[in-house]
Amino acid sequence: MLTLYVKTGCPYCAKVLRAGEELGIDFDLKNVSDDGIVEELIARGGKEQMPYLVDAEMNVEMYESDDIIAYLHQRFAM
Repeated sequence: MLTLYVKTGCPYCAKVLRAGEELGIDFDLKNVSDDGIVEELIARGGKEQMPYLVDAEMNVEMYESDDIIAYLHQRFAM
């Protein structure tokens, strides 16, 4: 399962979510407006920036919407 840290209203997060939808990917979404999620994000990645992708199966974690989208296409495009 892929985990995606997002923020409501973030256009970069929306861009990644659209790409995931096009590829048929279901994310475990973690919204930084929920209690404790910002702290969890900072502990994982070192900064408060969204979106942030965690692909535990492949041991990949990354910021930057364009990088995330490129990774999703590389990993999941048919």
